Amino acid sequence: MRKPNIVDWTKSAHKLPGSDLKMPVLFVGHGSPMNAIEENDFTRTLNKLGVDLPHPKAILCISAHWATRGTFVNISPKPKMIYDMYGFPKELYEVQYKANGSPETAREIQELISSTNVQSDTEWGFDHGNWSVMTRLFPQANIPLFQMSIDYYKPMSYHYELAKQLKALRKKGVLIIGSGNITHNLQVVDIHDINAKPRDWTLEFDSVIKKFIDDKDHQGLINYQHIGKSAQLAVPEPSHYFPLIYTVALQEKDEESSYFYEKFHYGTLSMRGLKIG
Repeated sequence: MRKPNIVDWTKSAHKLPGSDLKMPVLFVGHGSPMNAIEENDFTRTLNKLGVDLPHPKAILCISAHWATRGTFVNISPKPKMIYDMYGFPKELYEVQYKANGSPETAREIQELISSTNVQSDTEWGFDHGNWSVMTRLFPQANIPLFQMSIDYYKPMSYHYELAKQLKALRKKGVLIIGSGNITHNLQVVDIHDINAKPRDWTLEFDSVIKKFIDDKDHQGLINYQHIGKSAQLAVPEPSHYFPLIYTVALQEKDEESSYFYEKFHYGTLSMRGLKIG
């Protein structure tokens, strides 16, 4: 298995965060955890994106793989690796991403969010929705990184309103990343062919979601179930869709969206990547 093509972004012309620099917001369709160790056009795109982004003071990752009852933020100074996937090659379980946590920023989130009690956590760490992306975006692992959980039992509108309360972090050099997938149905995924032809319902749902994003129709994104049958197939359960809502909720009225990746993997996974700001 080929080793990842690691880009040394420390040698690039990154801008340092300051009072006049507002960080962008990302949504990454993370797909298979194998992206952490395999070379493909998606991983190369993340390598380049990491070079082009301004240098964050800290990174907050909202991953589809930390779903909880209630909302938690990890305050560990040294978050642990979590290998929350099964049946993959031994090499994948040996991946290490040794970034420090950011307890100070995590506690700031607890002060910013007033709509619910954000509880402290030290048991979680970096799950594969996080480290499979970060090993590509920032391979040097020298930016403080932490996660906030997703209350799985709350509606999309709840998450949208909660996420809006995080806007102040963008002006303080914090890069906020939602990591999930717009379409995510593993029951019918063609796991043996990353370039499998996308299913019709995958294309339909992704296309409608893209239009909502382009039109800044956040209510349409919140009420995605109204799209119809393609929504039922694309989002059989909401864990991987939640992070998109956190990303778009942080969009200001004057900010436009762009897409750094728009392809599909394994027939049913939209790997669409979104950058706001």
